Amino acid sequence: MSHYHKLYTPQDTAVVFIDHQPQMTFGVASIDRTALINNVTLLAKVAKEFGVPTVLTAVETESFSGYVWPQLLDVFPGQKVVERSSMNSWDDAGFRAAVEATGRKNIIMTGLWTEVCVTWPTIEMLGAGYNIYVVEDCCGATSPEAQEAALSRMVQAGAVRLTTLGALLEWQRDWAKREHYGALMGLLKQQAGAYGCGVEYAYTMVHKAPQSAKVPQVVAPKAH
Repeated sequence: MSHYHKLYTPQDTAVVFIDHQPQMTFGVASIDRTALINNVTLLAKVAKEFGVPTVLTAVETESFSGYVWPQLLDVFPGQKVVERSSMNSWDDAGFRAAVEATGRKNIIMTGLWTEVCVTWPTIEMLGAGYNIYVVEDCCGATSPEAQEAALSRMVQAGAVRLTTLGALLEWQRDWAKREHYGALMGLLKQQAGAYGCGVEYAYTMVHKAPQSAKVPQVVAPKAH
């Protein structure tokens, strides 16, 4: 059966984070950079909650690109970052070993820049038998045109396009499953934008749960 006709699970996926570093971020012009950082951090936190293996890799950290975002490193304290010189992660033996060590064939792909450091390993990993799901709003390119051209090329090669919310909710899939429900809702309320606001509204106004934080009381000014 084609992998297009299957949903992935926490048990058969791994997430790859490629070159989420300052110098690469400076060049991103296809997405708001604050939104990009938020999306990547949210995906990382949910992956950790569901026990999905992750691979972190960086290119030329001290000579050009800077260290991986602290927001991402804080989610995986102590995890080794695979250091590379190659623009194509799949050319690097350490990266290949890290991916292979996950034992997973469904790879959730994120990174900077989309047109090079995401596209090139995606194409070669597809050729090596992996199923690649590109979370496009966890990726950034040097222009909107570069982003769309890169996504088009990857889809033509066999990759699947996703966005952050769809990517992480596919791990939960059924709200009757309670193992990760509370933690997931907490992360969504914090970082899922309008969807998170909707979750908070449902909790407090529909289900009458306590508010997450006290709302300041409006006090009328005293008459003089």
